[in-house]
Amino acid sequence: MSEARGNRKTLTGIVVSDKMDKTVVVRVERLVRHPVYHKTVKRRKKFKAHDESNACAVGDKVLIIESCPLSRDKRWRVKELLEKAL
Repeated sequence: MSEARGNRKTLTGIVVSDKMDKTVVVRVERLVRHPVYHKTVKRRKKFKAHDESNACAVGDKVLIIESCPLSRDKRWRVKELLEKAL
């Protein structure tokens, strides 16, 4: 399936909200070098992802994959649950 649609971006993040039905909010962190001071800085961004089975809970580590627009804000789907929260 993936070959027919081309390469899709995947991101790993932590679920910060699961209050919506079939939707989770995932926070993705990445490290960037500061352009002037050359110090490594954490950058965070939140994505809304489609969770068909409502399996994800707050604190879970998930792998999300880009997809076609599913709603006004949703452009990602949960591909797999990497780690359950304690």
